[in-house]
Amino acid sequence: MPQACGLHLTEEIKNSSEVLANLKIIKPEKIGGESVKTKDIARAVIFVAIAVALSPFFIPVGISKCFPAQHMVNVMSAVMLGPAYAVGIAFIAAIIRNILGLGTLLAFPGGMIGALLAGLAYRQLKNLYFAGLGEIIGTGLLGALVSVWIVGPLLMSKSMAVVTLIIAFSVSTLGGTIIGIIALKLLQKAGIWEA
Repeated sequence: MPQACGLHLTEEIKNSSEVLANLKIIKPEKIGGESVKTKDIARAVIFVAIAVALSPFFIPVGISKCFPAQHMVNVMSAVMLGPAYAVGIAFIAAIIRNILGLGTLLAFPGGMIGALLAGLAYRQLKNLYFAGLGEIIGTGLLGALVSVWIVGPLLMSKSMAVVTLIIAFSVSTLGGTIIGIIALKLLQKAGIWEA
């Protein structure tokens, strides 16, 4: 009897192994023509968590809070995951930071435009430094201008000095971009990520 039970159990394990080998728990979906991969979603969640976890470290400039960590995440996610993920990560991190009282509405143009330009630059040129330049121009110049001309007056009922915000956003994004490029180089050297 025990031998029969053992044989039956062995067959069940073999059948279960075959079923599990053929089972696809999460099927890739199509978003914007690109397949979504589970690893990419996991990386995106980690990037959001890093951006939010490092939110208490900011540079206060007038009514804005500049977050170098967000710009580090923007560069890394733009290069590793692409522009769509980078913008989504910046958007979700901005929502969470605002809900927690750690950010302002300026986080949306300040993070998302830089992430988009960094991702597009890397996609076209496959160069970390151009991705960094995209982040700096997108956040330091374009994000600051959108904040001054649209977000501040329309959503926050406040006026801001253009030059002050451009300088603040540029300093924040420059520091974060440098850290992001160094982190990517270290990940590449360690064999964790390939360009």
